[in-house]
Amino acid sequence: MSVTSTAPAPVTGAAGPGGVPLPLGPLVEEVAEVTAAHARRTDIEAVFPVEALESLRRTRLLGLLVPAADGGLGGHLGDVLTATRRLGREDMSLAMVFAMHCQQVAALVQHADGTLREELLPRIGAGEVYLASVTTEAGKGGALLTAGAPLEQRAGHLLLDRFAPIVTGGAHADGFLVTMRAPGSDSEHDVSLVYADRSQLEVACAGDWDPHGMRASHSGALHLRGTVPGHQVVGEHGRFRDIVTHTFGPLAHLGWSAAWLGTAEGALARTLTMLRSGRTRGGALLDSELLLTRLARVRHRLEAVAALLARTLDTVLHQDVSRPRVQLLVNGLKVTASEQCHAAVQELVDAVGLRHGYLRDSPVALERALRDLRSASLNFSNDRLLLADGKLTLLDAEVRLA
Repeated sequence: MSVTSTAPAPVTGAAGPGGVPLPLGPLVEEVAEVTAAHARRTDIEAVFPVEALESLRRTRLLGLLVPAADGGLGGHLGDVLTATRRLGREDMSLAMVFAMHCQQVAALVQHADGTLREELLPRIGAGEVYLASVTTEAGKGGALLTAGAPLEQRAGHLLLDRFAPIVTGGAHADGFLVTMRAPGSDSEHDVSLVYADRSQLEVACAGDWDPHGMRASHSGALHLRGTVPGHQVVGEHGRFRDIVTHTFGPLAHLGWSAAWLGTAEGALARTLTMLRSGRTRGGALLDSELLLTRLARVRHRLEAVAALLARTLDTVLHQDVSRPRVQLLVNGLKVTASEQCHAAVQELVDAVGLRHGYLRDSPVALERALRDLRSASLNFSNDRLLLADGKLTLLDAEVRLA
């Protein structure tokens, strides 16, 4: 994907009804155009990009990972990353919303079975269900593999009473994948994943949403209460660790990194367009060695992240993701992408200065990209990942890279 063009890379891996390949590029472009038209307003007002969500429904991109046999587009993980990068060029919040929804869909495709799969996947494939992830819990930070709130079983149903301090897009979700302590267990490590439809719940928003960046993600607190049929558990009770290892973890870090990379690519593309335009060329010294050096460093940062993203995708698709060397690679992608994409946009701000790099009303929108990317290292803290990776590194004295 060229950083001097907003055109998405061609995507033809998905399939429509009857297994006929679909050109996803026009669908992604349609959503990107809608996203771009509202991105500045949704950032200023800190409101969810409902227009972009409606476009995701209309194009059925919400069902990108749903198999064609289940009514979806039958796309692949590489399609998700390409689409996420394109959307990230316009709005990182929307790109993260899309990537995280696809992560939830992948969990259902890979781990749900029986009635739940038969009921839910066709609805997602038709664009009817936007999924939100409910994994955060007060007092545990970003720890995915523990849960305090218990599930209760009653007459073949599961009773949910769950507060989550951060739920991306939760106020607009049609369904939720919720982590809770397995029924009857006293251990916080016995975590179950349950699907809950909005129609089965009382959903109460708590507090305001006025963050520094990622304002359009509208990741406010929610309190969920309700009763769902027992068959809506995803996988086995108490075995959420398996879902994290094989699906949640890899797809989160790949999807987030694609969103961050797309955001930085868009920032560079807009900066280059501004620098090369006749309207602004007189105010910029395009032969400045300092400017050229900074632009080169930005490009190199993005090339490195893109290469690592491609390498990690290939490894996840073809190797056992539970192996420590693969976990190190997946975690390393997240840390590297979060640091390098933010650093790239910071360097662009320094390169173009106050007028084009710092003012909120600049059409280059570097200020918004920088604020959004500041969240990347905090979104499942890099410190937490580095601590885990340090322990994994000690286990591989031969340094066998994935």
